[in-house]
Amino acid sequence: MPGTLTFEALKAAVQDGSIDTVLVCFVDMQGRLMGKRFHGVNFVETSYRETHCCNYLLATDLEMATPHGYASTSWETGYGDYVMQPDLSTIRPVPWLESTAMVLCDVLDHHTHEPVPHSPRAMLKKQIARLEALGFDAMMATELEFFLFEKSLDDIRKSGFSSLEPFSGYNEDYHIFQTTKEEGVMRPIRNHLFAAGLPIENTKGEAEAGQAELNIRYSPALDCADHHSIAKHAIKEIAWQNGRAASFLPKWHHTRVGSSSHVHQSLWQQGEPAFFDPERKYGMSEVMEHYMAGLIAYSSDYTYFLAPYINSYKRFAKGTFAPTKAVWSVDNRTAGFRLCGEGTKGVRVECRIGGSDLNPYLAQTVMLAAGIKGLEDKMTLAAATTGDVYEDAKASDIPQTLRSATESLRNSGFLRECLGDDVVNHYTRAAEWEQEEFDRVVTDWEIARGFERA
Repeated sequence: MPGTLTFEALKAAVQDGSIDTVLVCFVDMQGRLMGKRFHGVNFVETSYRETHCCNYLLATDLEMATPHGYASTSWETGYGDYVMQPDLSTIRPVPWLESTAMVLCDVLDHHTHEPVPHSPRAMLKKQIARLEALGFDAMMATELEFFLFEKSLDDIRKSGFSSLEPFSGYNEDYHIFQTTKEEGVMRPIRNHLFAAGLPIENTKGEAEAGQAELNIRYSPALDCADHHSIAKHAIKEIAWQNGRAASFLPKWHHTRVGSSSHVHQSLWQQGEPAFFDPERKYGMSEVMEHYMAGLIAYSSDYTYFLAPYINSYKRFAKGTFAPTKAVWSVDNRTAGFRLCGEGTKGVRVECRIGGSDLNPYLAQTVMLAAGIKGLEDKMTLAAATTGDVYEDAKASDIPQTLRSATESLRNSGFLRECLGDDVVNHYTRAAEWEQEEFDRVVTDWEIARGFERA
């Protein structure tokens, strides 16, 4: 794809003055780009090898608070450093910012220079390596859904988040006229990201007023996660540049449809789709059946990584295209897992559970781990569910609250085996803290409901 820079090309661009700033970034627990802006000359001369950051950056919440209870870092240990090591294969221009390039980093222990186990990128790399040892490559694609609002992020924040008017006035799912009105934001998003080397397919209106979707072509799992994080960051910045707000909050109003991040996945072997067997039902190979069986069997264990916040669970509701049941179906959008491309080489599974707030590295990590477990144990895939899955009383429920998902995570022997106790304990603490922060707040709903009548 056009847009990706070699290190030599970056050095030449810095020398001729066309690039003067390099964003040196890593992905935090929340899936955000964190890091530093380097002068181009400093980066290409010295800092391309490594730079440093405070190790609290992989132990914070959305507000950048420093919760107690993490084993990896704390006030007691003094919050030391991590090493940020640029992955020079990820250098790319940032066309929506003047004279700027970007590189993604791996996060290493300051003393040992080993990958930090709970770093999202390291977690995904570990599962990719496990899969490669079995002879497979993972190909993935994510859908990014979000809302565009009339006012800017700054104006909305200053209003106390009370001025939430979507950019359009009606459901714009596949709507060409309404999305034409949004082209001042959406066209730069497509074109800038394509110029940055992301394999952009399209944008479209989604099933609510002001809701949009960006689709990126499938790619190897690590590239997919990189693309997702860069795109999400770019969408917010480009909307901000145009005086609008883009939000990936899964459920911003109880009467509105929520935003998801569906994850499509398949395995390949020696350049051929390992999920496809034309002689079998739906074109599903045995490999695909084993993988999907693991994916579904352990879905409750890893739901936290698909829905990491209190608000994430407000999205799971009947009749909203957000799933409530951990079963699979053939081309049926009411199921948690949808078989797409039946009977073709493009056959794949789409996980529909994840919200727009997921961290793609973590989501892909746990789904690959579950699929690998299915392969290793040759798990049997149950029959497909049909009809309105929302009304299927026999189907297993997806955890409906963060509290429930946290307990499933804490007690998951499968995840402890695949990720390690330290990693599971780290993210369990993140989940606990999110719940604790919410539990201590008095909400507007409580006041309005009980102030006079209680």
